[in-house]
Amino acid sequence: MRLSRYFLPVLKEDPKEAQIVSHRLMLRAGMIKQQAAGIYSWLPLGYKVLRRIEQIVHEEQERAGHIPLLMPTLQPADLWRESGRYDDYGEEMLRIRDRQKRDLLYGPTNEEMITDIFRSHVNSYKDLPLTLYHIQWKFRDEIRPRFGVMRGREFLMKDGYNFDLTREDALHAYNRHLVSYLRTYERMGLQAIPMRADGGPIGGDYTHEFLVLAETGESEVFYDSAITDLTFGDRKIDYDDHAECQSVLDEFTSRYARTDETHDEAVFNQVPEERRRSARGIEVGQIFYFGTKYSEPMGATVVGPDGNRVPVHMGSHGIGVSRLLGAIIEANHDDKGIIWPEGVTPFHAGIVNLKQGDSATDTACDEIYAQLRAAGLDPLYDDRNDRAGAKFASMDLIGLPWRITVGPRGLAQDKVELTNRRSGETVEISPADAVARLVDIYRPVLEASRKV
Repeated sequence: MRLSRYFLPVLKEDPKEAQIVSHRLMLRAGMIKQQAAGIYSWLPLGYKVLRRIEQIVHEEQERAGHIPLLMPTLQPADLWRESGRYDDYGEEMLRIRDRQKRDLLYGPTNEEMITDIFRSHVNSYKDLPLTLYHIQWKFRDEIRPRFGVMRGREFLMKDGYNFDLTREDALHAYNRHLVSYLRTYERMGLQAIPMRADGGPIGGDYTHEFLVLAETGESEVFYDSAITDLTFGDRKIDYDDHAECQSVLDEFTSRYARTDETHDEAVFNQVPEERRRSARGIEVGQIFYFGTKYSEPMGATVVGPDGNRVPVHMGSHGIGVSRLLGAIIEANHDDKGIIWPEGVTPFHAGIVNLKQGDSATDTACDEIYAQLRAAGLDPLYDDRNDRAGAKFASMDLIGLPWRITVGPRGLAQDKVELTNRRSGETVEISPADAVARLVDIYRPVLEASRKV
């Protein structure tokens, strides 16, 4: 991809309407454009990151044995009347009537629709366990949409739903989702802490939110600092092993970590004083077990081993795919711009040509670009006829993790500069070594996708 042919409408000044860092930088870096309050167009750079995040979510869901499908954005109101939520959900629901005078709604979530799909096609306990999920646009009519994609009205979300014969099996599905979410967030360079939370309009008394600590978070959180030392890492997990998944849940939820909605001061005070922390957090996902809350009123039953029909036990599990962009930027930026983690960066490296039109530098840049592409990497080549300072500023703003700078003086000694965006460290090495170094750096990222 060459910048001279790319659509990257960067802004030089901070947008006045942006209140937090992620909103400001997404607008400045030409990632989004607001079309209405809380509704955005995703421009090429933003859309590219969105797809990277979506890909990781898909890979980790399928790794856990969950099956993708796609449900519509518009849902019939009658399904929600069956569950009793149509009138209870409130004004966040966008209600619509079509030309046939049928009541519809723009889905804020999909518990009713997935339950209808299940009851139409699954009849026996032998077809369980089953977890279905999709990544789809949702709409919730926030009274005060703000903070860009962090609290928009239209948003991209992964929502998954498990169907199990017993409570024990459904809680295993819950644990399986927790494990898969830990892997998902770490691949994106985030530490997302599971915290006991409130069920809200979805329901259920057993639920955890995943929160990324950030000053701009909408939730106040209280936690034992020991939990921030935990990492999932590259451990292998058998998702069918109940005890193994339970042990991971125990490891990551045994220390105190709660949102303000479920905070218990008495329990919190049992944590050693030097480890008690309060902060702000950004919610990036939530998992629920709610038993037969939807299956009973909607008749989602199966024939059990004894020949009798029983309602299935269910849970729902969401990840805010579009919200994650904001959370990642809030956790990874400096005064120059965004700093993308390697797992979600829109381009793996930037190539800066310091003397566009010079045959030697043009040829070297073309060769580096081709070699990176051949290795499975996705570089962005700044081939514009612009000042070096402007090119560096653009690269810093959009936050690519690595930059290769190519100029006549260095090439005379078979050298280019390889710069790390996060640390600012620059080394002079040969073009071949720069390519080899990047291939080594990104090997774990590429292998994580291939192993699914």
